[in-house]
Amino acid sequence: MLSLAPGVRVFVGVEPVDMRGSFDSLAGKARALGLEPTDGHLYFFLNRKRRLCKCLWFDGTGWCLLSKRLQRGTFQLPHVAEGQDRVVVDAATLGSLLQGIDFTARRKLWYRRQT
Repeated sequence: MLSLAPGVRVFVGVEPVDMRGSFDSLAGKARALGLEPTDGHLYFFLNRKRRLCKCLWFDGTGWCLLSKRLQRGTFQLPHVAEGQDRVVVDAATLGSLLQGIDFTARRKLWYRRQT
């Protein structure tokens, strides 16, 4: 389990990122989103196929990088408004993202509405 300090925000980049790069490349992607990667927040990026993610954060002494590749399925983002280049999520949603939980699934009503 990944635990974050209460003040840490999680920024999720919506557009796919070339995952061949590492610390500096992902920091540049965060700056391209108009964010400052050395502010202590966490930045979450996905590749084009959404099977690989990388999380980047700066802990005050250096860069930290978490990488995860799903064996089956893809990472699914929570609802993203049209034209948005990033989404801010909480720590619980980040944990769900890392587990590969599908946010797009619709819940089926077990009863029929009377109209």
